[in-house]
Amino acid sequence: MKIQEWEIRVPVELKEDDVWKMEVYRLGLFLSDACWEDSQKVLDEKRFSLADQLYRSVGSISANIIEGYSRVSKKEKARFYEYSLGSAREAKDWYFKSRHIITTEVAQTRIKILTSIIKLLQKMISDQRRKSR
Repeated sequence: MKIQEWEIRVPVELKEDDVWKMEVYRLGLFLSDACWEDSQKVLDEKRFSLADQLYRSVGSISANIIEGYSRVSKKEKARFYEYSLGSAREAKDWYFKSRHIITTEVAQTRIKILTSIIKLLQKMISDQRRKSR
């Protein structure tokens, strides 16, 4: 599934929220949908803990972005974006470990998206920290 195809199916109520304008949020939400299928394949192989860790780490990326976005304080925003950053890095690790089940190609595609998310988050955190001084 490509992100452009996925965006067509996203409910308008999500797209009307200001946070939708953030590329990092859209990428995180897209990846959580893709991860749903990936973690199901891992579950089919009876790797319950791996599937749980994978889905939890990916799911918390967009959740922490939206929670941080909703904060007034720049310092608090940065803190939640840091949580998201930690989850993105954790997700890279779990995707690498899942490659034997979901295929190396799929894992690498997801890792590339996570790398983009990490770069965006690092800039956002830096910007929020600078503004909070």
